[in-house]
Amino acid sequence: MSHRVLTGITTTGTLHLGNYVGAIRPAIEASRAPGVESFFFMADFHALIKCDEPDRIARSSRAIAATWLAAGLDPQRVTFYRQSDIPEIPELTWLLNCVTAKGQMNRAHAYKAAVDAAVAAGEEPDANVTMGLFSYPVLMAADILMFNAHRVPVGKDQVQHIEMTRDIAQRFNHLFGQGEALFTLPEAQVDAEMELLPGLDGRKMSKSYDNVIPLFEGGAQALKDAVARIVTDSRLPGEPKEPEGQALVTLYDAFATPEQRAAFRAALRGGLGWGEAKQQLVAQIEGQIGPMRARYDELMAHPEQLEAILQAGAARARAIAGPFLQRLRAAVGLRPYTSTAATAVAKTAKAALPVFKQYREADGKFYFKLLSAGGELLLQSQGFEQGREAGQWVARLKREGLVAGAPVQRETDEAAIAAALAAFQDE
Repeated sequence: MSHRVLTGITTTGTLHLGNYVGAIRPAIEASRAPGVESFFFMADFHALIKCDEPDRIARSSRAIAATWLAAGLDPQRVTFYRQSDIPEIPELTWLLNCVTAKGQMNRAHAYKAAVDAAVAAGEEPDANVTMGLFSYPVLMAADILMFNAHRVPVGKDQVQHIEMTRDIAQRFNHLFGQGEALFTLPEAQVDAEMELLPGLDGRKMSKSYDNVIPLFEGGAQALKDAVARIVTDSRLPGEPKEPEGQALVTLYDAFATPEQRAAFRAALRGGLGWGEAKQQLVAQIEGQIGPMRARYDELMAHPEQLEAILQAGAARARAIAGPFLQRLRAAVGLRPYTSTAATAVAKTAKAALPVFKQYREADGKFYFKLLSAGGELLLQSQGFEQGREAGQWVARLKREGLVAGAPVQRETDEAAIAAALAAFQDE
């Protein structure tokens, strides 16, 4: 059985090295593994939460699509689509909203951060909170559960959302699955070796901190200029330097082999100057990113190619999402009336079965009896000291039929009893 892997990036702004190392690269690598079925998407519904500039969202979506392909994504091997091209996703979001506890959303990191910022500014706690921001984790859950992804490559700051997705899926399965797991419980996939990539100032690389290194935008010169601004200590060339804890070294590690990492650290401890170290970092990154940038520029010059690829991907995605959503609609009761009538008839037929009843009498002992579908007494047990013993015998009779030595009294002919017990084995 194939394993499904799904990931996406919000379509606001342009991408940086942190996005590439933390999400794009591991996801593309995973898509090449045998037995993996991958889904990649531009999360433009999510972008509406953070941005109210339509032109910016449109430009960013186009750039992100080009980035995935330039980074090595094979649209023939994976399902590559725009979130907004899959109308089944917002409908699933509503179904999930209806089973998601508000208290769970109160604990979401993004919501708590918005509340803390408002309080710090002397405003009402929810002053800057939209329902889009508040229910962001539910939309993310719909993205994942729509395709029953097994694994989701994310940064460590997104692991909470995967745990929330699992909780939502479990509750939906419990309420509507009738013993069937409609949703697969996804696992977060985080690079075990790589921490969140640091930015120029050592904090997590983030556009909100204005500390990012661009991935493709601005070309090789923009990469060189950004690396030149990485904060280091004041040790001069020739002085030994401690590499651990340095943002520059962590960035180098993200693009280097274990042998290159060891050599870079040794050179720093041997007195390599920070200026030379930055030049080595630029060369290390450019060696991998340069060829990708050329492909990115070509795709950006031909948007019709991007659109054709996305529409083909959307058709593949909807071929999965459409039938699955119909199952989910039926599970929650959104059915055609003819289907509802048929279901009611089926349930009535299922109810017309023999039944075991367990009870305790005034003597303190536990008993069970078997009744026919019409209520006729077929079997009556002897008394048991423990209710567990009675239950064990009921289970055995359902499983094996009327066995020799069963502690029961027959109240009718054995043929009727055997037919009643056979009905349990046919369930």
